[in-house]
Amino acid sequence: MKVRFSKKFRKQYKKSPLEIQKVFNLRLEFFISNPNSILLRNHALIGKMQGLRSINITGDVRALYEEKGGDEVVFIAIGTHSELYR
Repeated sequence: MKVRFSKKFRKQYKKSPLEIQKVFNLRLEFFISNPNSILLRNHALIGKMQGLRSINITGDVRALYEEKGGDEVVFIAIGTHSELYR
């Protein structure tokens, strides 16, 4: 699986607390090996965000990504539920 990160994602990731960054890195490993792991709660979004998918990083932190076809995904954003879905 090819994983890329948008400029927005990289900026949000760098501003995240170090603990969130560490947990994201672990969840990314899970995602690459099994994107449908129950731990990730991977699901499609609806409404204005239709076409994107979300995975859980912590109880309130999510990472949004887009499937680009083939075996490629692009992570678009990372943040708390309220930051991402306002």
